[in-house]
Amino acid sequence: MTPVAAGKREATKAQNRRAILDAATEVFAEIGYGAASIRDVIRRTGLASGTFYNYFPDKQSVFRAVLDEHTTELRRRLREARARAGDAETIVREGFQTYFSFIVEDRPLFEMLRRNAGTVRELFDTPALELGILELREDLAALAELSALDLDALASAMGGVAFELGIRLSEQDPPDVERAARFASELFLGGIARLSAGR
Repeated sequence: MTPVAAGKREATKAQNRRAILDAATEVFAEIGYGAASIRDVIRRTGLASGTFYNYFPDKQSVFRAVLDEHTTELRRRLREARARAGDAETIVREGFQTYFSFIVEDRPLFEMLRRNAGTVRELFDTPALELGILELREDLAALAELSALDLDALASAMGGVAFELGIRLSEQDPPDVERAARFASELFLGGIARLSAGR
């Protein structure tokens, strides 16, 4: 195969995968994971049904890929926000503010969370979600003031609260990002202070 033909083939593969992910995002946001079928996704792409299976073995794998794609950018922004922070209070506040702002700005993710909260909960072992918790733990571990705390528990609790409040946020019209970020921040900062004082 010539380099030109190989390049064209790779471009076609990338376009097909992009078409499937875009169609799946729309379908999962509109009718939900449970009601959606692979056929619904394929219809939106204009591709042959066999093409779908060249990229994804089943509905769950394409749902995970859509979720991973959106959460990759979210994780990048969270790491940047936490890197600018020099203390626990700023990390907590900036982290929650960044998280809630992102999910409101990313309409496809926002709609997917709204429609598919139960499915996302079931798939919480998705690598992108697990990696987000691990990255949070690493950033918390860099702070000497938190070294005596159970950082695995703290990172998991912060991730879980962010997710659940994000679901509640997706049900609000309009979503109140500031209120959600303030509530989550005060909850954890108060808890961190009490845990630290008790040692």
